[in-house]
Amino acid sequence: MNNYDLEVKQRWGDTKAYKEHSEKTANYSKEKWKAVTDGLMTVLAKFAACMKVGHTADSTEAQTLVKELQNYITENYYTCTNKILAGLGQMYVTDERFKNNIDKHATGTAAFISQAITAYCRK
Repeated sequence: MNNYDLEVKQRWGDTKAYKEHSEKTANYSKEKWKAVTDGLMTVLAKFAACMKVGHTADSTEAQTLVKELQNYITENYYTCTNKILAGLGQMYVTDERFKNNIDKHATGTAAFISQAITAYCRK
């Protein structure tokens, strides 16, 4: 188990979402993992494009992307409740590993997604 996997297990190993993730992804092949990861990166890139054209985090366009992200996570990893989604939004800006990876799409993308998720979860 690499350090990241160990950290995830220590933080969330006793949660329903972790168990669901383990079961849902147990039979993912290397190709399936790549496809799922690439799909997630595509969704994150859409946020960068949305931000670049000047939409705000609470715009209809950004809010539609939040729902797409939530659905994508649910379909491919675990049921992404609004509570989990809100936690992810915070982690995207507070954990430098996530922030730096997401901001590869465009500087500020992680903050934009976090703000969009916050707006979405307030509804």
